[in-house]
Amino acid sequence: MYTAKQITHRGQKRIAVSFEKKAELIARFKKLDGAKWSNTLKIWHLPDTEEYRLKFKLPLEKRLSAEAEQQIENFVKWLRSKRYSESTIKTYVDAIRVFLKFFSEKALDNIENNDIIIFNNEYILKNKLSASYQNQMVNAVKLFFQTVQNRKLNIEQIHRPKKPKTLPNVLSKEEIKAILEAHGNIKHRAMLSLIYACGLRRSELLNLKPSDIDSRRGILLIKQAKGKKDRIAPISEKIIELLRQYYKAYKPNVWLFEGQNKDEQYSAESLQSVLKKALQKANIKKPVSLHWLRHSYATHLLESGTDLRYIQELLGHNSSKTTEIYTHVSTKSLQNIKSPFDDL
Repeated sequence: MYTAKQITHRGQKRIAVSFEKKAELIARFKKLDGAKWSNTLKIWHLPDTEEYRLKFKLPLEKRLSAEAEQQIENFVKWLRSKRYSESTIKTYVDAIRVFLKFFSEKALDNIENNDIIIFNNEYILKNKLSASYQNQMVNAVKLFFQTVQNRKLNIEQIHRPKKPKTLPNVLSKEEIKAILEAHGNIKHRAMLSLIYACGLRRSELLNLKPSDIDSRRGILLIKQAKGKKDRIAPISEKIIELLRQYYKAYKPNVWLFEGQNKDEQYSAESLQSVLKKALQKANIKKPVSLHWLRHSYATHLLESGTDLRYIQELLGHNSSKTTEIYTHVSTKSLQNIKSPFDDL
């Protein structure tokens, strides 16, 4: 026996399935396309598709009208012509589909500002979705109606969530060292080391090619990163030597880090798994993500005296305000402050 229900996990609609904890049942479930285990929810889950809804006897999702489907197709064409990245296009289209399905009984021309307020309350808040997801949804809806529908909603009246003021998660140099030295596999060690050594985003590491490393000049070329921008980062002789050892062992062809099949890009899921295993070996219990390595790189640079303007360039931030957040987690100045408690 099993029980199935629709959930929203990490901003995505999924189907959570509970069943008896038996090895044969788990093995069968893992064979289903897109099956995943959530450590957070302690449950197995699947993509929320029509096929799985039928399989687990859940209500089918509302279908969009032919007109709405055509408008979405036009929206995709417009985004591609403007050279939006495929990941951004997917994010916007997924958001628009959710929004339009919520108002499937309403003609597109009749959707107005008040409907966004209703959607925020009846869908986003009701399902306890994040403020960032709400903001993402507002951006997608605004752009959709400006471009495809050729009409502007009153943007000033659209309810944007108040951004929570959260600090970036930073690891100590000792913790970073333990993570980077945890793997005996040189490929795994090289991937994690390069993320920290150059402050890379996950996608930036996976998109690297062998030719992007200029060992003579001591720089790493990061091409078409977030915002379609190229940038360079200094790369030390220590990391270059590690990459030389890796290159001799694996001889990558197209991508700097390739998957099990030659010429195939290493997957984001596999990279996350590499980090997870490193954390286990280093006995670090914190919920560390790959982005923590980038945050730690920036903070450690700041603490060693690097000017904030250079850190902004190295990270590829458009605004200095984005980089300034690291001043709130740097302990360099805080360590010089003496607590009045010490004088008691």
